[in-house]
Amino acid sequence: MDYRTAGVDVVAGRAFVERIRTSVDSTRRPEVLGGLGGFGGLCRLPAGLNKPLLVAGTDGVGTKLELAQAHGGHHGVGIDLVAMCVNDVITSGAQPLFFLDYLATGKLSPEAMAAVVEGIADGCRQSGCALLGGETAEMPGFYGPGRYDLAGFCVAVVEEDALIDGRLVSAGDRLVAVASSGVHSNGFSLVRQILDAHQIDGASALSPGGPAVIESLLTPTRLYGSLVQALLGAAIPLHGMAHITGGGLPENLPRCLPAGLQARIDPRSWERPALFRWLQEQGEIPETDLWNTFNLGVGYCLVVPEAAVPQTLRVCADQGHQAWLLGVVEPGQLADAAACLVGLPD
Repeated sequence: MDYRTAGVDVVAGRAFVERIRTSVDSTRRPEVLGGLGGFGGLCRLPAGLNKPLLVAGTDGVGTKLELAQAHGGHHGVGIDLVAMCVNDVITSGAQPLFFLDYLATGKLSPEAMAAVVEGIADGCRQSGCALLGGETAEMPGFYGPGRYDLAGFCVAVVEEDALIDGRLVSAGDRLVAVASSGVHSNGFSLVRQILDAHQIDGASALSPGGPAVIESLLTPTRLYGSLVQALLGAAIPLHGMAHITGGGLPENLPRCLPAGLQARIDPRSWERPALFRWLQEQGEIPETDLWNTFNLGVGYCLVVPEAAVPQTLRVCADQGHQAWLLGVVEPGQLADAAACLVGLPD
């Protein structure tokens, strides 16, 4: 017996590391020391910071991986992995510094795994952070053939005096919504139940002549890091920010508001994207469940003073993001802030 016959190919693992080296190197920042292959990644803090704070976040892609592995969407879930972490840490005004990934599989598939890592590197380049290192674990007997799981870890940095933590939010501030690119990486247990119930395959379309359902669902999560840096660079006073993930607007928007304040949103301020309408119709999803499961087209929220709304919308448009006035912050305290927002339909 040897390790290879037990299901782990060490030689293939070494070849895989060499294969992804170019992708990893393409994300390098000037603060990074050394290269791929060490026992730990090294990174200096950016120069010029007086009281730097490190902001860390970790996440995965969830059961969206089921669709990706069935339909070859490996590059996209690599981007998803970065986005789910980066979009969280930037809500504090932090700049992503470096990213680490963990990839576990039953048997190393060089093509699929390379596509995942290339997607991770793509997400890191879009976010301006270095892919500092990672781990690829081959676990035969634990994961089936062609199966893998992902986890990501992001560290960002912000000057303490520039930290955005919601303390400046006040009644009268406006809520600006920034569009999502689709379902992102949440709610896929319900999505897959709908697909199975209606036997949806790769050829099924949202509507006659429309895009394929699977293709729409596998659209990568939109990254908002460069947008936040552009807003900060334009000196827009960002009082609070929220990444709209699992739990939708009802659970995530209140997280950036201090005690004594609540959000009043206008559900009529945007047209719900066709993909979410399709999911609701096919799954006969109650309206409340829909709001508490999906982002419904809102991927990120900004809290700014009323006077800053026009400039905020201009910067979003200049950065290629659709944005609109979503609502207002008002006095009040909801009995269950994680369950609802003022203005949501019953």
